[in-house]
Amino acid sequence: MFERETPLPPRPRAAFLTPDVRETVLAYLHRDARLNLQLLDLLDPGPESESAEPVVLVAWDGDEVVGVAALRPSLLFDAHLSTPALEAFLPFLESIDSGLFKSLDRVIDRLWKLLEQTGRRALIDRFETAFAIEPGQLAPASLPAGVTLRSAVESDLDELVYAARASLREEHRPDPGERDPVGFERWVRGRLARARVAEYEGRLVFVGYADVRRKEGWLVQGVFTWPEMRRRGVAAAAMTGLVEEAFATGTDHVQLAVIEGNDAGLGLYRRLGFRSFARLRTVLFAGRAARRK
Repeated sequence: MFERETPLPPRPRAAFLTPDVRETVLAYLHRDARLNLQLLDLLDPGPESESAEPVVLVAWDGDEVVGVAALRPSLLFDAHLSTPALEAFLPFLESIDSGLFKSLDRVIDRLWKLLEQTGRRALIDRFETAFAIEPGQLAPASLPAGVTLRSAVESDLDELVYAARASLREEHRPDPGERDPVGFERWVRGRLARARVAEYEGRLVFVGYADVRRKEGWLVQGVFTWPEMRRRGVAAAAMTGLVEEAFATGTDHVQLAVIEGNDAGLGLYRRLGFRSFARLRTVLFAGRAARRK
């Protein structure tokens, strides 16, 4: 007699997020709020948010959520995405010719191996260290003489556009301001309310963006110090002010990421009291390479 074959377990199925399951998905992400902070904010934005409705995929094993991925406005993946869930997302991801992935290194490692097989080309492939600081851990730095901190205002826009473009060039990333200056300025203006700046002698010398501001945590991105003001204590003092502002709201922690190899940045945040908690991988990719005839 022939033995019956053991049926394979059902694989996760992927479906777009719908309003009726939003709370279930948020509960899944809250299991590791620190690592899923951006996804949480994308699915549950604050009342002041003007972001477009996100496009989010959910992987299901029966009635249980086993993976979450955002396709728009950012490509994001939950921190504990399993390989079967990732494979369930793949047919949707294969339609995206270019973009930027950023998540835990182990998640992106698996994803990029799959996408490379379809002919995607990496324009940038780098690792970053994620840092966080909690109340009571800050080693504050004092403001240098003549430097003041404040929120950004509309009249800062030109300087903020310069800083955003200069930061991209320093990271060897494409500068969208070259091909679409109007669109890039619009993007910077959209972040104006989240920008915190330092001013010296009537001009900006530092900017950092509090892009996520939630009770579960604040996420700071886009940190840039004008080159002529570096190594003068400006960044340490400005970050002290930003962290203190965050803690005054009652948030759990403040987090940010530093590109590996940026020894000055790594040293700065460690001196302030930040502690590493994850390794991230960012891949900026282009469409399939043209086939040879």
